[in-house]
Amino acid sequence: QAQLVESGGGLVQAGGSLRLSCAASGSIFSMHDPGWYRQDPGKELEWVAGLTDGGSTNDADSVKGRFTISRDNAKNTVYLQMNSLKFDDTAVYYCKAHLGAAPEDYWGRGTLVVVSS
Repeated sequence: QAQLVESGGGLVQAGGSLRLSCAASGSIFSMHDPGWYRQDPGKELEWVAGLTDGGSTNDADSVKGRFTISRDNAKNTVYLQMNSLKFDDTAVYYCKAHLGAAPEDYWGRGTLVVVSS
């Protein structure tokens, strides 16, 4: 069964950087219109950044200028480069995308990012 798998999370000091990866596993279909979301346990799910198939990007005001979403089509992988991390960036980060022509949203199980002061 196809799924999205996030990786790259961990513990980092404020001001540091991490790069998250989201790979499509067990699927021959490419990711379409992928995006990153995050959720601090007990809080509302927050949209972080998105990438269209046409190559345009968009991101939330809270991460603008610090986070960059990108993709490698050959690897069928989406990335989230996170710089100048803040304590408020602490959350479980999730990748979401369509696979092929399927209308359903595919979600990863998340990768934890903890930013210490």
